[in-house]
Amino acid sequence: MSQVDQCRLEALAGRLGALLGNQQLKLVTAESCTGGWVAQCLTAIAGSSAWFDRGFVTYSNEAKQEMLGVPPDMLAEHGAVSQPVAVAMAEGALRNSRADWAVAITGIAGPTGGSPPKPVGTVCFAWGGRDGRIVTSTRHFPGSREDVRAQSVEHALSGLIERMDQSTGEVVA
Repeated sequence: MSQVDQCRLEALAGRLGALLGNQQLKLVTAESCTGGWVAQCLTAIAGSSAWFDRGFVTYSNEAKQEMLGVPPDMLAEHGAVSQPVAVAMAEGALRNSRADWAVAITGIAGPTGGSPPKPVGTVCFAWGGRDGRIVTSTRHFPGSREDVRAQSVEHALSGLIERMDQSTGEVVA
């Protein structure tokens, strides 16, 4: 990984775990292009069973539909790499877990699969809580497949830390 290393990702996961643990909250992940890398970073933290509920790796459209309830017509209309699908993934992850917070990631890591409107490196995110508020983001990450995936994991973890900080007013160094 040229731009993001595993130690940095696990440090972010540790910060997130501290936030979740301090508030006695649980997290669920719904991952596509990252293939469970966010969940791997979270479970690398000792004691993560106190705040990490489960992770869904829904790489195929069928898995997104079956495991998370993403509507087939949404996939047909917007494509798997879209903010509406990321939102549906986050909502489905919350619905199918005991978690308080969810993060969903769907993107095109490459080296193939891109198109002019959605080039390789396009990744859509959704962060949501039980209060029903969901925040989305679409990013275009440069680099190799591994670079795109690592930057996606970093953005997912950082985004959730930011959302939790905003909801509590707490600042975690």
